[in-house]
Amino acid sequence: MAKETLGNYRSSDSSDVAATKYSGAQLARNNPDLSGSVEGLENVKSMPTICRTRTPECCELDGKHVINPRSHLRTGEHMIVEFDGPDDPYQPLNWSFSKKAITTILYGFTAMVSTEVATLGTLLLLFALGLGPLIWAPISEMYGRKPAVVIPYFFAAVFSFATATAKDIQTVMITRFFTGFFGSAPVTNCGGVLGDIWTPEQRGAARVIYSLAVFGGPVLGPIVGGAISQSNLGWRWTEYLTGIMMMVFAILDILIVDESYPPVLLKYTAQRLRFETGNSALHAHHEEWNFTWRDFGKKYLLRPLRLLITPICFFVALYASFVYAILYLSLAAFPIIFQDIRGWNQVVGALPFLAYFIGISIGAVINLANQNLA
Repeated sequence: MAKETLGNYRSSDSSDVAATKYSGAQLARNNPDLSGSVEGLENVKSMPTICRTRTPECCELDGKHVINPRSHLRTGEHMIVEFDGPDDPYQPLNWSFSKKAITTILYGFTAMVSTEVATLGTLLLLFALGLGPLIWAPISEMYGRKPAVVIPYFFAAVFSFATATAKDIQTVMITRFFTGFFGSAPVTNCGGVLGDIWTPEQRGAARVIYSLAVFGGPVLGPIVGGAISQSNLGWRWTEYLTGIMMMVFAILDILIVDESYPPVLLKYTAQRLRFETGNSALHAHHEEWNFTWRDFGKKYLLRPLRLLITPICFFVALYASFVYAILYLSLAAFPIIFQDIRGWNQVVGALPFLAYFIGISIGAVINLANQNLA
């Protein structure tokens, strides 16, 4: 089949065969067994098509039916794209300290603004904050951390503006729900980002800084919101300013923060290498994942429930639930105690939240002092 390989090589079953087009030189490079039998590759005008199948398929070649002898072979390990050793600078763990610090701080502020808006419609917002991670966490492992944070965060900002323009309480509740649903993405995925870029020895300190922003947002938000509501701006500007801040941080995340999930980075590298070399066999392990909704439900819905029945996960979840319950119950109870009962104004009535912030800051300092940084 010396000269016949220069013709149109196409699958007779287009529904089952994925076809990729190559030039004649690429055909010889990707099929060494054919390189000696192909003549005049430089004169090839048509783009021959190589069919890739898992089992031998009948293909049509210039009107003749032939069998692809390689269609049943799997790609070898030498075609898997990996990092260039443990010191590869492209690997997020090897980023510079300044880049890691900027990424941590930006994601921390992103999550802070997401939790800062939890003073109105607390019940619906917290329900959405608990529902959102079931979606955003799996998406971050399929498409990467950055799109799974920035895209939902943008929609959270949009719904924050929608709350500001709401005409009735029903609209406020609905828009608050979706603000919490989309705003839960950075709260969910930033922990994964810290695991991507910091070593286990450094991760504890990074987590403290990030948690300071996450827990500082809800306790500082009522003070700022009370000052705005008490001014001539009115309560709507608490949502306008929140939306503006979210948009600013979303833009900063897009411009400054890089993708940090290693499997997705290897996927990008494989795509670049396929383009540069013409070798379509080069790929990352992440591209071998054949997504199905059955696997999605089994891995991301059933597995967490199974983990929850283990003692350590159960008690950690119970402790975290208690901490968050105290925090968000205070968000609802403090205004009633200090403003409705004691008659303090919105600013003075929100100042007791500073006690939370002082305690959080003291805890952060103690944790940093106990970290054994590498």
